[in-house]
Amino acid sequence: MNASTDSSKSSPGSNPTAPASGPVPERLMSLDALRGFDMFWIAGGGLMVGALERWTSLPLLVAIRQQLSHVEWAGFRFYDLIFPLFVFMVGASISFSVPRSVARVGKAATVRKILTRGVVLFLIGLFYSGGLKTPLADLRVLGVLNRIALCYTAAALLFVFLNVRALIAVFAALLLGYWGLMAQVPIRDIRLAPKPLEELAAARGQTNVAVLFEQTTQRVHGHYEPGYNLANHVDFQYLPGRLYDRYYDPEGILSTLPAIGSCLLGLFAGLWLQRKQPGPSRRSLGLIAFGVVSVLLGHLWSLEFPIVKKLWTSSFVLVAGGYSLILMGVFHQVVDVWGRRTWCQPFVWVGSNALTIYLAAQILNYRKVAERLAGGPIKGFFGGAGDAFVALVAIFVLFWFARFLYQRRIFLRV
Repeated sequence: MNASTDSSKSSPGSNPTAPASGPVPERLMSLDALRGFDMFWIAGGGLMVGALERWTSLPLLVAIRQQLSHVEWAGFRFYDLIFPLFVFMVGASISFSVPRSVARVGKAATVRKILTRGVVLFLIGLFYSGGLKTPLADLRVLGVLNRIALCYTAAALLFVFLNVRALIAVFAALLLGYWGLMAQVPIRDIRLAPKPLEELAAARGQTNVAVLFEQTTQRVHGHYEPGYNLANHVDFQYLPGRLYDRYYDPEGILSTLPAIGSCLLGLFAGLWLQRKQPGPSRRSLGLIAFGVVSVLLGHLWSLEFPIVKKLWTSSFVLVAGGYSLILMGVFHQVVDVWGRRTWCQPFVWVGSNALTIYLAAQILNYRKVAERLAGGPIKGFFGGAGDAFVALVAIFVLFWFARFLYQRRIFLRV
């Protein structure tokens, strides 16, 4: 995922996709720091908060721990921001990498590089889902890495050929078009969830869900409940392989469209950071202001189109994107403008190698490594604080591994 980490100094020259204000600036440490901060909560931060909450039962930690879990369906918590923030940061990195590539090798070669990276990342996603040993019927075709691959490829290709105004129009069309499809396209009057399907099977004397689905001829529209909406029904009908939620997938076919919008929003933020005017502090303030407006608009839109991460609704794009803009503005001000960088160096190590850290977190599992190093009698020595100590060791392993790779300039990029 080279677009998410490669942002060294270069000039796009006469490239039409470059910011009108001039050359692309040096790599912004705040972008790697924010990406690492995002990855930290996946790889170890949640473990520590959970362990401390179980040990102390402090009301503040209980509240924070609740924010480190996904809402069941509609609504928004901090943990619901992790994935869209990563997609947002991919878009921000595209704003740096694509202009340099076009200036260096031209549009045709850049398109080939984008397509190659997208395909390789998609294949890594399939490999992660067990693609080398799992039959297609049991293979999850669309997952987290696959969605990132699709969003990166679509946003980067659009950026190669379209100017900013056209990209804004595409962004608006994606969000409005998705809302229009979800609200107006008729679906079968059947809810793809275990209990409703059991009741329907008992009433019809038929247990095959596909047959029950086809037998349902009555149509409805404008529903957004689990298993009872256009996106979920499209996944059930057309998405092959194993579906994450049995009958549909949170990274499904139709919901990829607004996810591309999240990537474009990050691209716009990256372009804003590269402007010469206004000054650095005003750019930070601008990101925060845009973020507040986006969050408010998202909540307003949610009155008609609920905030649902598993559907990646348009209101969810604006709310998650708004918080991403706010975080980017704060990180840019603190790290790049004020130069306060010591505190965020561990996040920079992680953010500079985000794909490696993510794959290691999913495959090796830092908590299991920490249990091997500090479990058993060592954990028992700390009594009620044992889980917290193991979580601390897991975070140490995470940062040590990221620092080891960073210092030796070992980066997994595709």
